[in-house]
Amino acid sequence: MKPGTRALGIAESFDREARQSTLAGAVVRADGVLDGAIFGQCAVGGLDGTEAIIDCWDRLERPDVQYLFLGAIAPAWYNILDLEAIASAVERPVIAVTFEESDGLEDGIRDAFSGSERARRLDRYRALPPRHPLDLDGETVYFRAVDLEREQAARVVTSFARQSGRPEPIRVARVLARAGDGFVRSLE
Repeated sequence: MKPGTRALGIAESFDREARQSTLAGAVVRADGVLDGAIFGQCAVGGLDGTEAIIDCWDRLERPDVQYLFLGAIAPAWYNILDLEAIASAVERPVIAVTFEESDGLEDGIRDAFSGSERARRLDRYRALPPRHPLDLDGETVYFRAVDLEREQAARVVTSFARQSGRPEPIRVARVLARAGDGFVRSLE
């Protein structure tokens, strides 16, 4: 991958006692250079995460960004993302990367929600693309991709992983999200 290829990584930070989760986006080049940032919010326990991510993309106004990395599929306590809708809106491949082995979210969704709120989350969760493991320097990450074949998505994830087994756009976005969330809480 060319060193100047850019990706936007979006990660979140939240406190379950809070009503809003802080989203942060970091534009990072394949050579590891930070090249932009954006912040947003979504509701803890809501279903507005998809729209919040699309809003961040739109406000960023960066047509040079070629990939969108997401650091979660269910940020802000089961705010399940619609990866297909995000990819369609941003017109770029979307890769959601997570860092822990999991049996899935269905049991957690069933325990936390009922009625139509449960059904909407389960439908959105079941519509997600399959999850694939990937070894990055001895650490296993898991990814789901939209608008990229599995092997191509694995190459993109690997190209942006510079240290600690995490793609830089997500790692930097997570640092920014935590700092932004701390700032927001300090204002309350």
